[in-house]
Amino acid sequence: MPIRTNRGRAAVYRRLWGWPLRSPRHLVMTIVGLAVVVVVVGVVADRLAGSRSGAAPATTAAGGQVGSDTGKQVGVLPSAAVTTSPLPTKAPSPTAAATSAPVSPDAQLVAESWLDAWLDHPPGTTNAKWLEGLKPWTSDELLPTLQSVDPANVPKEIKSPVKPSRSTTDSVDFEADLETGKLVLTVAKLPEGWRVHKYSRVG
Repeated sequence: MPIRTNRGRAAVYRRLWGWPLRSPRHLVMTIVGLAVVVVVVGVVADRLAGSRSGAAPATTAAGGQVGSDTGKQVGVLPSAAVTTSPLPTKAPSPTAAATSAPVSPDAQLVAESWLDAWLDHPPGTTNAKWLEGLKPWTSDELLPTLQSVDPANVPKEIKSPVKPSRSTTDSVDFEADLETGKLVLTVAKLPEGWRVHKYSRVG
């Protein structure tokens, strides 16, 4: 007969809840039973979720469907693979070749003034005194190399005026005939102006 009173139901509930606590064996059986129930419920839920997702294929934004077995779009043409190649790096521009240009009057004046100071060394002139006259017309790179020159070994006269032999926008080569050969000067255009940057004696 069904239990019709609250007191009867409470007694039944107390017996059910108290059964696992009657002995360690009952407690172990209760824990194992609960674990089995949890596992079964999880497996059933996973299967139900999988069957639902397989029954209704997803629809793409373009109106096609994605098959659940192949993972490919159905009803949509595959887009062509786009291969991108890296843009070619811009090669550094080659150093611009020197451009021929008429002889600058300032370069001509520097060459003549430097040669006059180079030849100006009366007997007894020291190297320091000689360099003092050359300094306004000489580059900072060339000046230290002239400190080892003995003015007594420098010619005192030239046989022909200094004349240009090659001229560009940033440098001019000059030549002058000496008693002992030829003198070649390179006058360069520097931030401080035109200066004798190199010289050599030929012959």
